[in-house]
Amino acid sequence: MESNSRKYVSIIVPQRNESVLPHIKAVDHVYVLGIDLSKFSQTLQFFICLAGVFVFYLIYGYLQELIFSLKGFKPFGWYLTLVQFGYYSLFGLFELKLKQDKKRRIPLRTYAVVAFLTVATMGLSNTSLGYLNYPTQVIFKCCKLIPVMIGGVLIQGKRYNVFDVCAAMCMSAGLVWFTLADSKITPNFDLTGVMFIMFALCADAAIGNVQEKAMKTYSASNSEMVLYSYSIGFIYLLLGLGFTGNLQMAFTFCYQHPLQTYGYALIFSTSGYLGISFVLALIKTFGALLAVTVTTCRKALTIVLSFLVFTKPFTVHYLWSGLVVVLGIVLNVYSKKSDVLNCSNLLKLLKVSSVKLVKGYSQTV
Repeated sequence: MESNSRKYVSIIVPQRNESVLPHIKAVDHVYVLGIDLSKFSQTLQFFICLAGVFVFYLIYGYLQELIFSLKGFKPFGWYLTLVQFGYYSLFGLFELKLKQDKKRRIPLRTYAVVAFLTVATMGLSNTSLGYLNYPTQVIFKCCKLIPVMIGGVLIQGKRYNVFDVCAAMCMSAGLVWFTLADSKITPNFDLTGVMFIMFALCADAAIGNVQEKAMKTYSASNSEMVLYSYSIGFIYLLLGLGFTGNLQMAFTFCYQHPLQTYGYALIFSTSGYLGISFVLALIKTFGALLAVTVTTCRKALTIVLSFLVFTKPFTVHYLWSGLVVVLGIVLNVYSKKSDVLNCSNLLKLLKVSSVKLVKGYSQTV
């Protein structure tokens, strides 16, 4: 006789904060300077990170240009990066000591890659100031999308929508326009600086994705990322400067001007470190898209302040070419926003489908 009892299949869907790997915790806490920002609301977290990025990076940009305005310092950009990495390593170690969880989560081989990219990004960026106007350097930094797209097409075979292509074209046109204007009115313009900042852009385009993936995969803290990436990078720089023979010359020059070099570098590195902490918190909490948007707005303000504080030639072509670059940034942000909206619709569709699937399995077998 057939049994009238009902048989049900129970489907348990893991929650979002459950991790596939048992030793990796979900990203619930975001610490900046030992303070847990996750205790605050999402809106307040955003404005805290926004204020931190703007305040500290504006100080960073001012002191960076001030240091390179010292006569005779321009050949020692790599040494400034070495000093900067040394300070960052000490700051990261101090901040990590304040935390209860001091265990390293990200593998050293990942940090070796991150450190190399960080050295390339900051070292080439600092060195380019010996050849370029500071606003020209910053306008190049705003166009990280271009190397990202080229690498995506060549390496991963990606395809981009029309907004991304138009954004890259606007950025490229704005860069060419800005660089041509700079070459006409700046007497010390050198294409070597353009090459340095372009290579720095390529490394910077890669490092954001590597950092975001590593921090989310292994649930690592900002202080851990800063400590290991910059301490390993310090070793890279020390070996490189020692091998090329520039270490002694740079040390001698800075020893003769301690306040304008080591003194300013301390404040410069402190503001940069604090800015990095807020950027990493922004990436970890709100994603790379919003972080890029905030940092790009900060760079635009830095350019304006550079012309107001430091005496340098100005042409209206700077303004128009800068606006073309801003148009490219707006198109890129709109493109990413559209992708997010499409993903949200897809998730809603999958959620409805999963509910129907569960109901179907709950019927009598």
